[in-house]
Amino acid sequence: MSKIDHSLFDANEHALDGEFGACPDCGAKLLIKRSKNGAFLGCSRYPQCEFAKPLHDNTTVELKQIDGSQCPDCGLALSIKKGRFGLFIGCTGYPDCHHIEAIKQQKDIHVACPSCHAGKLLKRTNKYGKSFYACDGYPKCKYVLNAPPVEKTCPKCQWSVLIEKKNDHGSYYQCPQKNCGEKVSAQEN
Repeated sequence: MSKIDHSLFDANEHALDGEFGACPDCGAKLLIKRSKNGAFLGCSRYPQCEFAKPLHDNTTVELKQIDGSQCPDCGLALSIKKGRFGLFIGCTGYPDCHHIEAIKQQKDIHVACPSCHAGKLLKRTNKYGKSFYACDGYPKCKYVLNAPPVEKTCPKCQWSVLIEKKNDHGSYYQCPQKNCGEKVSAQEN
């Protein structure tokens, strides 16, 4: 059995202290500090020196201007931008104009919403690239599915939408209602 060298744990300073450089205002060490808004870099001489900067850069970067495009709000050109939630299309007149659009267009899959009966289900993508299907009547209707919907009625509970699932034997349809879960072969319908 090997012995542990406890001298490795007796450091007077934390391993990351001083790793963030010196304060540009007074030259003291910068430290990670926390507030109700999250972590940030701050001067170790606070409150004498009030220097602070965010740990993560949340700035939006304009990648490319879209030739021939026009903002529907102000008429200036549109550009592809990268922000903290990924790529999007935004007006070059920001901050005077706040027009933004998603790069990925939502796809109508022509299935009526079984919850509100007024909207249609749209294929959408979250910020991690995973697809889901939600009612276009959001925020009034918050119906959402994580699998592709099929406009077929459940034989057990009469719910107007089934979801398409796949396994080793092929695909099948399943009722998305928690208290039902009826499975139907895709070949039968």
